[in-house]
Amino acid sequence: MRRLVDDWIAGDPDPAARADLRALSDTELADRFSAPLTFGTAGLRGPLRAGPNGMNVAVVTRATAGIAAWLQAKCLGGSVVVVGRDGRHGSALFATTAAEVLAGAGFSVVLLPGPTPTPVLAYAVRALGAQLGVQITASHNPATDNGYKVYLDGGAQLISPSDREIEAAIAAVGPAVGVPRSPVESADATSLRADYLARVAALARGEDRDLRIALTPLHGVGGATAVEALQAARFSEIHTVGIQFAPDPNFPTVTFPNPEEPGATDALLQLAASVDADLAIALDPDADRCAVGIPTADGWRMLTGDETGAILGDHLLRAQPAGADPLVATTVVSSQLLGRIAAARGARFAQTLTGFKWLVRAGEGLVYAYEEAIGHCVAPDLVRDKDGISAAVVLADVAAGLKARGRTLQDVLDDLAVECGVHATMQVSHRVEHLDRITEAMTRLRENLPTDLAGEPVSGEDLLLRRGQARTDAVVLSGEHVRVVVRPSGTEPKLKCYFEAFEPVTSHADLPRARAAAQETLRACARFSPQLG
Repeated sequence: MRRLVDDWIAGDPDPAARADLRALSDTELADRFSAPLTFGTAGLRGPLRAGPNGMNVAVVTRATAGIAAWLQAKCLGGSVVVVGRDGRHGSALFATTAAEVLAGAGFSVVLLPGPTPTPVLAYAVRALGAQLGVQITASHNPATDNGYKVYLDGGAQLISPSDREIEAAIAAVGPAVGVPRSPVESADATSLRADYLARVAALARGEDRDLRIALTPLHGVGGATAVEALQAARFSEIHTVGIQFAPDPNFPTVTFPNPEEPGATDALLQLAASVDADLAIALDPDADRCAVGIPTADGWRMLTGDETGAILGDHLLRAQPAGADPLVATTVVSSQLLGRIAAARGARFAQTLTGFKWLVRAGEGLVYAYEEAIGHCVAPDLVRDKDGISAAVVLADVAAGLKARGRTLQDVLDDLAVECGVHATMQVSHRVEHLDRITEAMTRLRENLPTDLAGEPVSGEDLLLRRGQARTDAVVLSGEHVRVVVRPSGTEPKLKCYFEAFEPVTSHADLPRARAAAQETLRACARFSPQLG
């Protein structure tokens, strides 16, 4: 390993990174050089640190050079490429590095100015007819991480086999210090951003605008763009969480900058209650995900991603013109409710692997896709990825229309439960220090699949046994009223368990009983947990 370390240090263009590696012990070096970062659910992600197993200038340089070589091998050299970034530590430097490497390889580079929401980058790839988009972001990961997200022609994320081909091209790149670079000036993206805002605002097709909104971008880069989009859609009463509005790479008011994490939306819900808001919206730091809070008789609560997905899916299906043949899609770890809604509306439904790189490719006629991790694609012809900003605008439109009729988002959820049954969901995540513990836990689960959950028989399916692109590292346990999916996270060192309980409903009066029964089933299911050892 010593030769590998010495060669990497000699080829690292960053003097601070070279010094960091020289100061490490053999044990620490073994971790840094255990394996290079690989393309997961959303591109490259890893801790900010020197060496091939972290996010740093050398890794970004070699990754970009490999992608450039891959494009050139497909006779796409010299084409337009777009580079953007969020506001995290290192993002500005990494974006400049990627842009200069692409320019050095002969591409026409559009470097978006300043911190940019990921959906704007995805939109830019499509709007400019670019062959590639690179967004430097780690989305909702901790402040110590960063990442490298790749979009291809059409603005959709990278999938297999392209990811494996690119990894092979990266492995063939020589030392980072020898990769050619050319200076790149930031582009004027004023008209591009204005076009995005106008098209997002146009998604609010209702006429009602009496709605008070509370919003937080959780110290990320989506705050100003989200407020402008809502204002362009004629929503004027928007209150923001001041201490979380400006981009801050340290995310000082939250433990994890993820709206799903406990406590992350406390400040938002306090603001919503204090201003008597109708709707609360939390974006994640790169603004590609949107969480929703609503007032209830017992106070404010955040909707699950599945609840929001059911509301948006039902709304968008009802808005389809007569004679349309729409498709809606969600992932294998999400609730089964959207499929039942689609059947009730005469629409097609698809279930894909986890990640929007699969969802936006679900099929022709796609009008909506979501994943339970609060990602929503409400306009696939606009952004072929999850977009928290456009989702926020559509949700505000739905909530305003309901308010004008004396109804709420909770009323919609109640109606859907009566029509399609209660679908109660819950996720439990186990964060680990060493990824091998997750691999071992999945192996033990496969060797000892449960045959009973919550008092009813279940059958197990190992998705690693599927063929082709339907194959993934996950196990599904299914019964008449229960469903559990266990999988490693593709973006964080976590083992995730997704629980769902189904309970039929006879009427609105039967809802309290059905919900209580579903929650009891969930609690019983949650006693199951893969052994992490």
